[in-house]
Amino acid sequence: MSASGLPLLASQPDGTIDERKFVVALARGLELLRAFRPGETLLGNRDFVERTGLPKATVNRLAYTLSVLGYLRFDEALGKYALDAGVLSLGFTMLSGTDMLELARPHLRAFAREVGAAVSLGCRDGLDMVYLETIRSETALTLGLASGSRLSMLTSSMGRAYLAVLPHDARAALLADLEKAAGDRGPALAAAAQREIAIFAQEGCCYSFRDWHDDVNAVAVPFREPRERRWLVLSCSGPASSMGPDVFRERVAPLLKSLARRLGETV
Repeated sequence: MSASGLPLLASQPDGTIDERKFVVALARGLELLRAFRPGETLLGNRDFVERTGLPKATVNRLAYTLSVLGYLRFDEALGKYALDAGVLSLGFTMLSGTDMLELARPHLRAFAREVGAAVSLGCRDGLDMVYLETIRSETALTLGLASGSRLSMLTSSMGRAYLAVLPHDARAALLADLEKAAGDRGPALAAAAQREIAIFAQEGCCYSFRDWHDDVNAVAVPFREPRERRWLVLSCSGPASSMGPDVFRERVAPLLKSLARRLGETV
């Protein structure tokens, strides 16, 4: 939830929400679906309450409605819900019908082969970044995140790059929400993210050196999609043990910025 009490799901690029048009009940239902994390198959009402902050009675009604509509499936033996075919069909439709993915895939494959690392294309989803596509070279020895995986916006290079291109007020509001959601570590994580965002003004990219994971270094570059005009982010990651900061600054970042310019409009 945002500082205003409205869900963050419908935030516009400038950080505002037109409350006259905003359907809170629909947004809350979508928050339940987003509560599932990669690798999780079953969640109970208690999990939904903890992750969304919604009242138990509201969660009960929303979960029942989503199960009737085919977006959740209730396992009576376990008393928990799983994502059902309705959600899966929406995801596959999005991925298969996105022109940018079709355009980007050959470039991503070529980039991964040239650099010998993993390269990904992602976008914002609530308080996270989500992978739309990720391709690894045959020699890449980095974490095997796949399409649909979610990343912290504060610690990942992809999230920091997205924050860097937001208007000042929208970025400040989102950083405040991210800091609050991160709990006790929030201030330190937000400060680290802001330091990387400041670097973006000089270098046109954002880094994450062992911040997101102890053995992962990464760099990310945002670009605006030509058709829908939304911000997408390219990132390249590799093992910190064999690809140090200098490799990303001197070799990977220039190549990634060149790729971003071929795919869309950059800063």
